[in-house]
Amino acid sequence: MAIKTYKDLTVFRESYHSALDVSRAARRFPAQEQFELVRQLRRAARSVPANIVEGWAKRYSASEFKRYLQVAIGSCDECKLWLEMSRDEGDLHATECDQLSNRFNVVGAMLKSLWKQWQSYPK
Repeated sequence: MAIKTYKDLTVFRESYHSALDVSRAARRFPAQEQFELVRQLRRAARSVPANIVEGWAKRYSASEFKRYLQVAIGSCDECKLWLEMSRDEGDLHATECDQLSNRFNVVGAMLKSLWKQWQSYPK
């Protein structure tokens, strides 16, 4: 399948749906966490697909696209930290934390693979 838009990227679709799942899970957190932990968690999760989209818009510059992919990779790791913290603070069940974290592990691996493919492109 030819890639014509960012929506054709499997990594975009997976990161978008993972961010939605994080957002849904965060709705169940206690009220006192809605402006602290939930805000950070949602921001990190939403940053992944947002940076893929922004990088795609600048894909004609391989270095710019790769820079946005690196930011998305960092957001994946940040999201996993907030998920672990949510679990350890008792706001998120361990099973759900593991499922969401594993999804961000997959997204991170996909991003790293995409980043490597773009290394051969001229700057």
